[in-house]
Amino acid sequence: MPNDLIPALAAARKAQQMTQAQLAESAGLSRMTVQRTEGGDLDPRYSTLAEMARVLGMDIIAVPSSLRPSLEAFIQAGGKFLGQPEGVDAPPSVVDSLRR
Repeated sequence: MPNDLIPALAAARKAQQMTQAQLAESAGLSRMTVQRTEGGDLDPRYSTLAEMARVLGMDIIAVPSSLRPSLEAFIQAGGKFLGQPEGVDAPPSVVDSLRR
């Protein structure tokens, strides 16, 4: 698993002002499992991480390592085409359409 997956789940939980106990209950896990996962004291199963992500409104996707930098840049650009010449109108952002 990428090193940033668990911190991303913890950040999403905190952003939603959800306690570890609330996440655990909604995901059908023990509070100790969530606490130990976020603390790095437990090497969780994929199913545990996937359930935590589901409760937080997230998906875990597998991306080829070689495409990760391009995907991250695409997301940071708000879903607009990369390398577009200046002055050219960008298409509507995928991210903006999801916020509606």
